Amino acid sequence: MTKYILNSGGIKNNIDEGKRFFAEAVKNLGNNPKVLLCLFAYPREYWEKKLEEVKQVSLYPDDINPIFELAFPDKFKDQIKNADVIYIYGGDDHLLRYWFNKYNIPKIWEGKVILTNSASSNFLSKYFWTSDWRQNMEGFGIFPIKFLPHFKSKYGDNDPRGPIDWDKAYDDLKSYKEDLPIYALKEGEFVVFEK
Repeated sequence: MTKYILNSGGIKNNIDEGKRFFAEAVKNLGNNPKVLLCLFAYPREYWEKKLEEVKQVSLYPDDINPIFELAFPDKFKDQIKNADVIYIYGGDDHLLRYWFNKYNIPKIWEGKVILTNSASSNFLSKYFWTSDWRQNMEGFGIFPIKFLPHFKSKYGDNDPRGPIDWDKAYDDLKSYKEDLPIYALKEGEFVVFEK
């Protein structure tokens, strides 16, 4: 059984939910879970810096000391075998799709805990509304849901296009293609699926 924990993103804006998110991720994995941080949705030149940031802003329970490893495309399949948790960080939807199209998703990570946030949560959904492009898109379709990250947040408020009209985004996603459950999560909120 694979456990998926889809987060809206913006964890730093909702610390209490962030703590619950990470506690759920490491539940029953011992005191030193191996966390493989996948930053494929980020430009390559930022991976090491982001890894250090993730280590420093840890919201894991006090008795948990995760062992982090940085994922690399050419070693990803082997790295997954040694990990307890695969944390697929958000970022650019298109960049994530580029890399993940190279693997047998979701079979590659069967039996693991998969953490996602924002763009990576979008990726696992059948359809999503992206805050960056401000439009509906198709995800990888692992879950027959629609996903709307950062809902009702200030995400994009400083964008030259102006603030996001979240009600319109929700309505656009609701009417997009087929009728599926919508997960419009506020920052830090998450949903758990097992498959």
